[in-house]
Amino acid sequence: MSRKLLLIILDGVPYANWRRYFGCLEGWVQSGEARVWKMRASLPSMSGPCYASIHSGVSPQEHGVLTNAHIFRVQKPDIFSQVRKAGGVTGAVTHSWWSEFFNRAPFDFVRDIEYDEPDSDSINHGRFHTMSGYDHKNQATPSDVDLFATLTSLCARFGLTYGILHTCTLDSMGHRFGHDCAEMDHACALLDAMLAKFLPAWIAMGYEVIVTADHGQSLRGHHGGTGEDQQDFALYYFGQAEGPARDAVLHQLQLAPTILSRLNAPIADTMKAEVFLR
Repeated sequence: MSRKLLLIILDGVPYANWRRYFGCLEGWVQSGEARVWKMRASLPSMSGPCYASIHSGVSPQEHGVLTNAHIFRVQKPDIFSQVRKAGGVTGAVTHSWWSEFFNRAPFDFVRDIEYDEPDSDSINHGRFHTMSGYDHKNQATPSDVDLFATLTSLCARFGLTYGILHTCTLDSMGHRFGHDCAEMDHACALLDAMLAKFLPAWIAMGYEVIVTADHGQSLRGHHGGTGEDQQDFALYYFGQAEGPARDAVLHQLQLAPTILSRLNAPIADTMKAEVFLR
């Protein structure tokens, strides 16, 4: 495959916070090295349903993951499986739900926390975290630097064609503090700085990079509903493809076919949304 791409998902960041606090990302937009659009989540704008929609390109009503209580192997073609059909190598550094949705369920802590399966028709190289023990006061999230470093290691060791990274840090912070507070301002800026440490290296390795969210979050730390603050988030693209007008509002279901298009991998018939990078 002639192209490589990394998808970076920062869970639960509303559009306004992206544009206000991610100064490193916005600096690259200002310099012309990146482009940014608004993207809208599927409904319900809840983590599990959105994860499944991002990768399958179909709505929750179609793939069946309707709440965070519906965790099972999704029976739809997805980015991993389509990249594998094209002969690419896939990797994931994510919450364990991604493994359950797109590889096997239920998640086995010992078997599935880390695996390298070159012959898999889905995820070849998986590194997962479970956030076991998570509650309002205990975030139970790994350091984002550790996650970024792990993805970089997988890219260097295994030559990933497609890799995804997903972190719940900001979603968890939002649920605890809401989004109109000093704690959240600092958390966004800190993650932006952590990401900036690694993003130039990924580009130097030949990757196109998309940085985005799964959904937004309200000022009171809620998501799942139809409010723009819950549904809307930013998408930053580092690469050479042509995109839509700056004021276009993209939809989450466009991610899967667009990523496959960039990788010259087959777009599944179930993925009906329009490709937005060409």
